[in-house]
Amino acid sequence: MHILFPSDYFKPSQPDEMYQAQAEAFDNKGIQYSTISLDELSPLSRITPAVSNDVIYRGWMLNEQEYQNLCVSIASSGGTPYISVESYLALHHLPNWYELIADLTPETIILPKDCNLELELKNIGWESYFIKDYVKSLKTSVGSIINEPSQAVTVADEMKKFRGKIEGGFCIRKVENFLPDTEERYFVLDGKVFASEKSQSIPEIVVECASRIASRFFSIDLTETKEGKERVVEVGDGQVSDIVGWSPERFARIFVDG
Repeated sequence: MHILFPSDYFKPSQPDEMYQAQAEAFDNKGIQYSTISLDELSPLSRITPAVSNDVIYRGWMLNEQEYQNLCVSIASSGGTPYISVESYLALHHLPNWYELIADLTPETIILPKDCNLELELKNIGWESYFIKDYVKSLKTSVGSIINEPSQAVTVADEMKKFRGKIEGGFCIRKVENFLPDTEERYFVLDGKVFASEKSQSIPEIVVECASRIASRFFSIDLTETKEGKERVVEVGDGQVSDIVGWSPERFARIFVDG
């Protein structure tokens, strides 16, 4: 196993500052890492030092073309992407995983990015709407949760303005009564589920969710409603999932225990 981090702009052989603690944790566990510049990422982007085995990327979200370029760079350097382009998109784009766990997560309606969003929301007729594209939401001036369909125009315009584009299309998620500060992240590596604390038990809903998804490495976010029901907020590719609630040491450990 080999870990690949985005490089520091001024010190290309070192991981970006955001990932330094993770890199040190992996190094302490005897797991080697390399770096790659994400500036103008291309199939010719250089990996330092070169790799020769399975490679897991740990860095910022990449779009489809960027991830394809990353995989080519890994292969050209002598390594094998641990997560294929197809597997990456299967977890990175919400419509690809939603149907697999539709009964475990809030109801979601997928719409094309060129739709009349205000009209579509009026037709849906919910009391409120959580709006994101295929990848993530944006905290707009009216919020990512709106109550009036007319606010959808502002959400869409600001998503395009501040993110540059709508990736894929719109995902309209039904708002449920989630309790604040109850969200927890789990990681799944080759079918084994890990919690942020080794002694922590794994909820049945997380085990069920993990059993339905074929990816080798992904995250599951779980929360609780005011009614006391556990719900999966979302799943995501593990390579680009933050380690929120985890220590770098615990995160690196799963690659040893797994």
